[in-house]
Amino acid sequence: MDTRPILFFDSGVGGLSIVGPARAALPDAPFVYAADSAGFPYGTKSEAEIAARVPALLGRLAERYRPRLIVIACNTASTIALPVVRAALDLPVVGTVPAIKPAALLSKTRTIGVLGTEATVRQAYVDDLATKFAGDCRVLRYGSAALVEMAEAKLHGRVVAPDRYAAVLDGLFSKPGGDAIDVIVNACTHFPLVEAELAVAAPGVCFVDGGPGIARRIVHLMQGESWSGAGEGVAVFTRLGGDERALGPALAARGFARIEQL
Repeated sequence: MDTRPILFFDSGVGGLSIVGPARAALPDAPFVYAADSAGFPYGTKSEAEIAARVPALLGRLAERYRPRLIVIACNTASTIALPVVRAALDLPVVGTVPAIKPAALLSKTRTIGVLGTEATVRQAYVDDLATKFAGDCRVLRYGSAALVEMAEAKLHGRVVAPDRYAAVLDGLFSKPGGDAIDVIVNACTHFPLVEAELAVAAPGVCFVDGGPGIARRIVHLMQGESWSGAGEGVAVFTRLGGDERALGPALAARGFARIEQL
């Protein structure tokens, strides 16, 4: 009986926004969710730090959990470390990139906002996506570490004032031409976790993210695989303290009943 899981990796709990569509697509697959809580957040770290840290951690996780496939459920880690991870590990690795293509297909004003971490929005990879898929659009970017913390706070059950979401979005809308934005790419996996709050702060704006597309990619790569039943999902943290244990109810609600430390 093959019990090897699919492993999802992020710096925090943002990757849970990728787990949802993947769980719906493969309900019988066992999942492991790994969060680099000791390195959180990635969005304010240098490219060199992330490029060194992520492959090393994923090597250790692959050795412990023997996954069939790894999903780097973090835009920042994917845009910086994905090629190195793929070269180092002998198994499929799926990355997460900003959903600029579907945003361009949806935009009527041809003005798109990309909301991510500071590390993600400055990557040349985002330039390439914008050129390839949104060449006739104005693509405005804004990096917010605060919104990552706000999403984490929500999963911890803490209340975040609504005006804080409006303040983050003002980072996009206040840019020259920003008042024409009609589609915003949630280019950090944390941000779909607070999409409802963002939508209230920006009525009439459509928000898109890469979760559904990643789920389709996982299904494609796992064609022909047999599953023995999802069983008890495992959440693993690189630092396991009170903050991480406080996420127990949110993790359990998403199928991760057991918590471990790497």
